[in-house]
Amino acid sequence: MTKTVLITGATSGIGKALVKRFSQEKYNIIITGRRENRLKNIKIKNEELFNNKILTLNFDITNHQIVKNSLNSLPNQWKKIDILVNNAGLARGLDKIQDASIQDWEEMIDTNIKGLLYISHIVSNWMKKHNKGHIINIGSTAGKEVYEKGGVYCATKHAVDAISKSLRIDLLKSGIKVTQVCPGAVKTEFSKIRFHGNIKKANDVYKGYTPLKAEDVANVIFYTSTLPENVCINDLVVTSLNQANSFYISRI
Repeated sequence: MTKTVLITGATSGIGKALVKRFSQEKYNIIITGRRENRLKNIKIKNEELFNNKILTLNFDITNHQIVKNSLNSLPNQWKKIDILVNNAGLARGLDKIQDASIQDWEEMIDTNIKGLLYISHIVSNWMKKHNKGHIINIGSTAGKEVYEKGGVYCATKHAVDAISKSLRIDLLKSGIKVTQVCPGAVKTEFSKIRFHGNIKKANDVYKGYTPLKAEDVANVIFYTSTLPENVCINDLVVTSLNQANSFYISRI
């Protein structure tokens, strides 16, 4: 029987790579994001290449009512979700707390924490009806330590770490797996978004070493979903060979 996966933040980076990876295995896929044209293009491209079924949901994950309405609008056959990948997330700004933008904080908190919770609340209850499922949260090495000027972003990813651990406990008797995958530096739109579109600053982040690619992380995430029913990877940190943690990167 064909499995169904829901991937949030699917319009770029790791999310987009995940759509391709799961499409290669003929999964039915629900993809969400704020950029409707990108969602449509990703759907068309992958369906043509891999002959699977993809359903798009265009909404802002930070709006609880819209999240509820969008997910509840799914046809019943699409509500039996086998895998949820909470991928949507972002960093805004790189500033000391006393100098930072409140708007940047709110966007990170609303997306990285509240959006993840809104989706998980609904989908975990659907999974509980079948006593089966897998929730995969995308954390970060920033959720394992704190670095200068990244205080609030790091705090949101520490929250993802705590939520993942809590979900694992709360769903323990429900037959639902919970996995957190924590990437280090990945060359995607991440830094461009963090620096509000400043391409030079974004490119400088990855100078002098080889960071992860979105496809690298997508392959790791997919792997965690393929293990026997009695095996659950609770927490996994993945970096490029050049990176030890958020502080130490070997640059040329």
